Order: sequence, then structure tokens, then C-alpha cells
Amino acid sequence: MKLERGCVQVYTGDSKGKTTAALGLALRAVGRGLKVIMIQFMKGGGPYGEHLAAARLAPELTIIPTGRPGWVNRGNPAEEDKRLATEALSLAREKLLSCEYDIVILDEINGAVFFGLLSVDDQLDLIAHRPPNVELVFTGRNVDTRVVEAADLVTEMREIKHYYKAGVPAREGIEK
Repeated sequence: MKLERGCVQVYTGDSKGKTTAALGLALRAVGRGLKVIMIQFMKGGGPYGEHLAAARLAPELTIIPTGRPGWVNRGNPAEEDKRLATEALSLAREKLLSCEYDIVILDEINGAVFFGLLSVDDQLDLIAHRPPNVELVFTGRNVDTRVVEAADLVTEMREIKHYYKAGVPAREGIEK
């Protein structure tokens, strides 16, 4: 099954749920016979639960984490972080243009732009060159307004209450 028309989706906001929403889309798509790839920016240090699940759903669902473990310095990102993000962007472009996948999810690409590892122009170029029957999904906080304008769907996750503020750490199977 191929999509007749692909769209550009963005999941952003300051609350939990952006990657989870993209994974929900991926699960629904795989269930309908579509092929999905998720390339994760700045997410070294796994494996996370979604990596383990994707292994069970391969080859219909592929997840490729990229980046170093730990945090990126927004004011002064390491050259290694920039290099890894640039490599991930090249891989994303290759997979998008291959038309091998019906859905290409670029998890935390908005964050990679916000942290100065990539440019907004990189995102806009992906949108401009997206094959018409491929769905392209961007996730992460701090999406640029130009990406919002270019997208077909933008969903913002807004925190109302979060248990992290009460001292509950990230839990396996829930947040990681």
C-alpha cells in the first residue's frame, strides 16, 4: 500500500508526548501495511523501549537513533554533536528521497535546529523535496515559525501537569 498523498506533520510543544504521538502514527501505519522509518536526532544512549519494539516490527518499522549520550550545549554545541546531526540529516534526506518508506519521521529534528546543530533551511529543504506520496513528520520542542507555515498539520503538546515536577523520574516503558 502506498499513500496517494503525503503530508508534512509537526509535533511540538513543551510537554510530553511528541515522540509518542509519532510512534502511535508509525504503529497505525505499520498495521495498514505502510513502511516507516524514524531517525532520532540527539538520542544516543539508548536503547529505549521504542527501539526494542521496532526490532519486533522490522522491516516495516525501522528506528535509527543518532547522537551522543547526554546533553547538547545550546550555547556552544560540540563539533561532534554537529557532525552527528549532519550525518543524520544526510541519512534522513537519503531515506526520504529513496521512496522506500511511506512515512519518514525525524524525531527531535526541531531540537537539533534549536540547539544549533542544523538550520531551519535544512528542514525547509526536506519539505520542498519530499516526494508527493511520502508523509514527513518532524518532532521536538521549539519549532521555527517557517516550518509551522510550511507544514500541513501542527500539533502542540501543552503541559498542564507533569509528575516529573513531583520527583517521579523517567521510567522504563513509559518515558524511555
